[in-house]
Amino acid sequence: MKDNCIVAQSGGPTVAINASLAGVIDGVKKSNSFTRVYGAIHGIQGVLEDNLMDLSLIALSKFPMVNTLELSPAMYLGSCRYKLPNYKDDPTPYETIFKRFDEYNIAAFFYIGGNDSMDTVNKLNAYAKEIGSDTRIVGIPKTIDNDLMVTDHTPGFGSAAKYVASTMLEIAHDAYIYNIPSIVIVEIMGRDAGWLTAAASLARTEYSPAPHLIYLPEVAFDEEQFISDIKDKLTTTKTVIVAVSEGIRDKDGNYISATTAAADRFGHMQLSGTGKALELLVKEKLDIKVRSIELNVLQRCSAHIASRTDINESFALGQAAVKYAGENMSGIMATIERISNDPYQWCIKPTSVDLVANKAKSIPLEWISPSKNDVTADMEAYLRPLIIGEVSLQYKDGLPMYLPIDHLL
Repeated sequence: MKDNCIVAQSGGPTVAINASLAGVIDGVKKSNSFTRVYGAIHGIQGVLEDNLMDLSLIALSKFPMVNTLELSPAMYLGSCRYKLPNYKDDPTPYETIFKRFDEYNIAAFFYIGGNDSMDTVNKLNAYAKEIGSDTRIVGIPKTIDNDLMVTDHTPGFGSAAKYVASTMLEIAHDAYIYNIPSIVIVEIMGRDAGWLTAAASLARTEYSPAPHLIYLPEVAFDEEQFISDIKDKLTTTKTVIVAVSEGIRDKDGNYISATTAAADRFGHMQLSGTGKALELLVKEKLDIKVRSIELNVLQRCSAHIASRTDINESFALGQAAVKYAGENMSGIMATIERISNDPYQWCIKPTSVDLVANKAKSIPLEWISPSKNDVTADMEAYLRPLIIGEVSLQYKDGLPMYLPIDHLL
């Protein structure tokens, strides 16, 4: 009888992905459907390579490991960037994966990840149907990019947004100390969707309007207009702070950082240098002090400033995935549905993963200002509840205590 399950993590890390893993472990512990839960090291490759660890001991441990795991950054099980082929073209990896499922009596496989991970969930579910396997395949969303379809937002985004907004506020305090005109350009992750960059708007206070300008990849970027926007802001403030997505493109679809862009195995452009490119442009066009700052991976794993809302939702999604698998659901992803902004209320529902895989959610154009250099109040109303609440970490010698990851070293 199949009564065990496997959980794996994939794609880029976040502050909250381990909270979903902790939710799965907690869900299994409280479930009457599963006996043991295994963790696949380095995503689906861990299943292919029979690199599994028994996570049941975490659930049974007297030490509050689940709680520590919930607040540990990045991915306790490690990640991968492995793209499954179409099983009709090459069934070999599928045969290995489902053979492994049989060996370990796996009744359900949980995959925590973003767009590419949901592609894997979709393919595994299709193959399971093809061979008549009763192993349930369930997706659990995560990505700081917040670009998964159907779900209102994705775990990991709220904490990354909180980091972006907090950092932007601190950058503003730093920039305002000098009584000389200056420009600060802050490059924020976001290849095709500008959700994270839009979150910089939450840094605005009654005394500071920074960022003064926001540029997103959903609308074409015009260099001449950019310089004009800066000149206009300089008429009312001596310091102009700009938030810009790494993936901004011109009207012809060319990345501003095109000279440094490369593609990963999924065909996604790996971008960097957008902020530096704009810094050089400002230096060329304006006689003014300018610097660029690239947040890069810092916004992915800053657990010390995690959003409690984000952690709670992520944990609940892991629990819900176990519940759905126990109800014989397969080929689905647990999603968040927003009920209201104020008070903030939400619920979790299952959705077919084929509505999510290989699709991306952009910011609605009506949430971007007509001038294409800012976001609207509706955008901020959507964002603000997601960063609410703080976490309480354990510290040792002045540093946060996270769950050890010896097994990844």
